[in-house]
Amino acid sequence: MTMILGQIPENQRQAAAARLPGIQTVTGTDWITTDQSYAEQIALKQTIRAERSMDVLRQLPEADDAAAELLVEVLKLLKHRAGFDVSATKVICPDGRHVDTSGAPLQVLSQVLQEDLVIHQPMGEVHGMTAALLCFPASWTLAQKIGKPLTAIHDPVPEYDATLAKRVQRLFDGIQVGRPLWRANLLRYDDPALYQPRTEGNPRPVGTAQSLYERSERQTLFRLPQTRAVVFAIHTVIALA
Repeated sequence: MTMILGQIPENQRQAAAARLPGIQTVTGTDWITTDQSYAEQIALKQTIRAERSMDVLRQLPEADDAAAELLVEVLKLLKHRAGFDVSATKVICPDGRHVDTSGAPLQVLSQVLQEDLVIHQPMGEVHGMTAALLCFPASWTLAQKIGKPLTAIHDPVPEYDATLAKRVQRLFDGIQVGRPLWRANLLRYDDPALYQPRTEGNPRPVGTAQSLYERSERQTLFRLPQTRAVVFAIHTVIALA
């Protein structure tokens, strides 16, 4: 078991305590998070992706243009991010690695960002998942979610009733280019592993006040300017409770 412990920022704790969906505006346009666990999380991502490529990276054909655009937008932001050096063909990352940017977009991004990335596009009147890089799943599996609308994706979530589903869809419809939004969650876990896939029929045991670890996700939503796809970015921190 690979254990990578970090610290949950106080504003993220406060956001996690807000009522669902608990959305806030990101300051500026910068949604990328780089913390003290960067090198360890990126190394773990590469191991997981090498061993379980079909489990952690899926992309439907209709998401090809959105994935390519996402890589372009990320590289634009990283040009202004301390610790990164972006050129026409590569990124030099904070841990010193040189990443070739000519590969498949989500594969490149898995080598550069701590965030997991999910692309949502319209499926009729609702949005659905058309691509994802998911190396750090929190008790769900990409295989069960890819190609499904938001309502089906959230079927196992008790709080996700018809009223909340409508609010979330309105949120997806209303996201504006250049104005990312974020929310957070925070749950107790007995297992500190970042990679915790579980099927809908085999949910994780719910953590208790005695569980040793806290797992928090900073979840960011933003719209790509050309394809208009909505990207859901997930930055995960595991901390001692």
